[in-house]
Amino acid sequence: MGFPEAQRLLENARRETNAGESFFEFRLDYLAAPEQGIPVIRKFLSAHPDCCILATCRRHQNHGKFNGSVEDQIRILNAALDAGARAIDIEIESAENVAARLETFRGKGSLILSYHNYDGTPSPEAVLRRMMRIPADGYKIVTTARKPSDNYRILALTKSHPRTPVVVLAMGETGFPTRVLSTAWGGLFTYAAPNASEGTATGQVTARLLRHLYRVEKFSRAAKIYGVIADPVRHSISPAVHNRAFQAHRMDAVYLPFLVQPSQLKDFFVLANKLPVAGFSVTIPHKQKVLRYLDIVDPLARRIGAVNTVWKKAGKWRGANTDAEAVTVPLSRKLRLAKSSILLVGNGGAARSAAYGLMESGAKVSIVGRNPDRVRSLAKACGAEALLREQAEARKFDAVVHATPLGMYPNTEGCFFQNSIPADLVFDMVYNPIETTLTRHAAQQGLTVVSGLQMFVEQAVRQFEIWTGSSAPRAVMEKAALEALNSG
Repeated sequence: MGFPEAQRLLENARRETNAGESFFEFRLDYLAAPEQGIPVIRKFLSAHPDCCILATCRRHQNHGKFNGSVEDQIRILNAALDAGARAIDIEIESAENVAARLETFRGKGSLILSYHNYDGTPSPEAVLRRMMRIPADGYKIVTTARKPSDNYRILALTKSHPRTPVVVLAMGETGFPTRVLSTAWGGLFTYAAPNASEGTATGQVTARLLRHLYRVEKFSRAAKIYGVIADPVRHSISPAVHNRAFQAHRMDAVYLPFLVQPSQLKDFFVLANKLPVAGFSVTIPHKQKVLRYLDIVDPLARRIGAVNTVWKKAGKWRGANTDAEAVTVPLSRKLRLAKSSILLVGNGGAARSAAYGLMESGAKVSIVGRNPDRVRSLAKACGAEALLREQAEARKFDAVVHATPLGMYPNTEGCFFQNSIPADLVFDMVYNPIETTLTRHAAQQGLTVVSGLQMFVEQAVRQFEIWTGSSAPRAVMEKAALEALNSG
């Protein structure tokens, strides 16, 4: 916890205690004068003696905010221990300069040596060897994940040094999985942001989310790991939905968001094989390119040319597409698909899934989009009709199925149709926000609306059943999706 005023530090610590937290890092270097944190420690612990405080006063040379000398740093940390802190964190750069002085901490509390790299993930083994030259009660190694496999490289320290007390984390959104997995893998503790304020490092989530969504204290080292690969991935509601489903079935499993940039798909499979990952959802921009990394692909997914569900069985990566059925099932509740005229908007992976699913249901499908060449290519591949925008808007259809990112969070104003929507029913595959500009316009025009949330839940249910072989808790998943969207 880092705040510029002592009173705010105290107030936030009290608030977190009331929320059930009991272990805090006090970043004394965030205070205008770090010494102001010493009476805060005393005052807080006098009221909450069962709580544990780790005091840190990081120097600005090591990305902290303290401008004093190493001697001043040692003095402040000693005072923190005298005030009741159970442990202090001192960066390896300071420790190497005053190794002999570290003995002053002995018998007062635990000494955590820390290493931070804000540029990348150098050899964690080499870093740990350097740190272990100085005796300490724990070694904290924090790097920056530049690619998915960096997550495994830093987590692997807990496996190669099972008797060494370590804290391992990778910063940045790409490194988020380490914050969830590190303690189950044997790390001493992990870091989270205060529930009532912003985090102090990129990739941090609140303690409440780590405890209640990701259940970091509940799953084991043997837990099955699932996730979603996407770019961007931060606003995906899939973790909320699948983790709640695992919880409902009391499964030893966790579902994580994996930020995988377009050029990093091959590297993700390195991570997936080593963790190991049991299965994952695939979304923008990987649905088509992921096929080249799979051993076995479901025939429908092969025809579609896009996969949204991957799992490992008998050592082989397998892929399927649950998007097609997730389009046709909600639509079939509103109209008889056979011989219905459907205008499909889009030409990417989601549109391909919808096109093939609708064609197999016997619908008459016309396709329109912002890229006429790609529209013609998709229409030819699946036997649909290709239309230009003006042709589509001059016709009338039983339903419009919108399968582009237009209107998706955070660019929520986007909408393919500027005026009248040429259909009686509108199905927008975008589910975040729940009400898009398109569905709002459709409602204003008196049209029947099917929200993307219905499709999202349908495909998630099928993913859960593929991965687990168990019946999915549909109502639980739908409730979790709504809560996640409303809280975002």
